[in-house]
Amino acid sequence: MKDINEVAIIIQARLSSKRIPKKMIKDFAGTTLTDIFLQKVKQCKSFPMNNFYLSVCEPELVNIGKKYDVNIFNRSKESADSEGTPMSLMYEWWNKLPHTYGILINACVPFLRPETIDLFVEEYIRCSNDGMFAVMNKKNYFWNKDGSLLTPLTEDVMNTKTVGVTYEAAHCLYAGRLDKIGKGIWMGDFNNTGEIKLFPIEEREALDIDYPWQFELCEKLWESK
Repeated sequence: MKDINEVAIIIQARLSSKRIPKKMIKDFAGTTLTDIFLQKVKQCKSFPMNNFYLSVCEPELVNIGKKYDVNIFNRSKESADSEGTPMSLMYEWWNKLPHTYGILINACVPFLRPETIDLFVEEYIRCSNDGMFAVMNKKNYFWNKDGSLLTPLTEDVMNTKTVGVTYEAAHCLYAGRLDKIGKGIWMGDFNNTGEIKLFPIEEREALDIDYPWQFELCEKLWESK
């Protein structure tokens, strides 16, 4: 079991997104994705706010963080602007925060609930694994690039009601030891079964905004909820 004070909770954001310019401050149903997530973090009960950091460098994002009175980690411009940077530069807080572990939250999934964040944090504190990763339960059929079926047929025909569960990466909640990031390891070795604990969440909560059509779709869903 881990001590909650050993765990940093981090949201990292930038304005240099190529697919949706300034996505994190772009108007989203009268607010912004950054505002939405900082409001969610403020509702969380599983960690003290002293453990939370907003990792940003652009003044617009810094000012939003100040509005919510959260810790600002001053991310470097090199980290924010570069594509394909080494892990130790992308997550440059790995050796600068006074914590042993880190939980990274993707702020581009507006339907992720504070309650789910709390459950993730609480489970990470309880478990003995250094790494934990959010996934979605999928009941479907998958093939590899050679056309070989990866999901075993349970009947003579495909039936998603009886097919076994496959886990798909949710790309919204990640946890691991900070010192391993300096060695190019984040969360652990996915090829070592059981090393990284998988944490299932609802598929709707993992709706990730990467492209303009996803931004528009999520905005309409947000307005109608």
